[in-house]
Amino acid sequence: MTATPTPRVTIKDVAARAGVSKGAVSLAFNRKPGLSEATRDRIFAAARELGWSPSTTARTLAGSRVDVVGLAVCRPARLLGLEPFYMEFISGVESVLVERSCALLLRLVRSPEEEVGLLESWWRGRQIGGSILVDFRADDPRPAVARRLGLPVVAVGHPSLTGGLTSVWTDDATAVAEAVRYLAALGHRRIARVGGAAELGHTSIRTAAFDEAVGALEPAARAWQVATDFSGDAGARATRTLLAAPEGDRPTAIVYDNDIMAVAGLSVAAEMGLRVPEDVSLLAWDDSQLCRLTRPTLSAMSHDVHGFGAEVARTLFGTLTGDGPGSHPVPTPLLTPRGSTAPP
Repeated sequence: MTATPTPRVTIKDVAARAGVSKGAVSLAFNRKPGLSEATRDRIFAAARELGWSPSTTARTLAGSRVDVVGLAVCRPARLLGLEPFYMEFISGVESVLVERSCALLLRLVRSPEEEVGLLESWWRGRQIGGSILVDFRADDPRPAVARRLGLPVVAVGHPSLTGGLTSVWTDDATAVAEAVRYLAALGHRRIARVGGAAELGHTSIRTAAFDEAVGALEPAARAWQVATDFSGDAGARATRTLLAAPEGDRPTAIVYDNDIMAVAGLSVAAEMGLRVPEDVSLLAWDDSQLCRLTRPTLSAMSHDVHGFGAEVARTLFGTLTGDGPGSHPVPTPLLTPRGSTAPP
């Protein structure tokens, strides 16, 4: 027996479900005046229930700015300018946007709540055609807001953090476990991690993975974890605290959540009269050019951050056109041993 095809949902079905006219649905999705917020929310809810969204072509003809992509980053301006990760990530995004004659609208915000207001303003003002969301937290408010607005987005983060949004992510847990196993194979049994901001979801994933990996080592290992704000100053303070303990009671290896903190840690070790890697091994994350300019060069968990940004942008355009790859990981960061790691 031939199965009966499922009828295609149309704007007429959404209007009927919401108890409004087709024109009202069009007004809601094209961000035009004439509707109350309650009516807009009812229309968006009906569309979600039916799995309907307007075609990109129709939205373009209605005046939406599909040629501008929004990106808000909740970091201090000074730190963002110093952090290689975001500079490489943004350059990767831009490499795809320029191919499509599109622009990036970048804003720094002070809190997730400020970003929510910014997204609403951008979308209702038809300033963007979609947005890239980064730095997810537990119970992050942005997935619900994006769905309520009907805003096309791609989330940069593990699906466990992104509330069902189309997501692109790196497998941080696997990378952390590889880093711990590598240091253990060298003979280290006192291993520390200088992590990022504790409230960030990817920091939590790395923290749990580090605890699990160290806990699985035989013979048993001792571990330390310190949360920071990703800055060089915070990385230096954490390193100084860890290395100030007596020789038998301090870590022989330290993993850092970015390369700026690892470079700062290298300077602190020299300041304290400790040799790298003879007295303490250091392992960075992200592997920017900074890791290859130090002496000794820094071992690192390497991944293509520029390519990561480009893949996120391509995924957003796929979401806009309806033919994208959906949620998917990018290649896991790989260990690149250099001169800063050795047996204890």
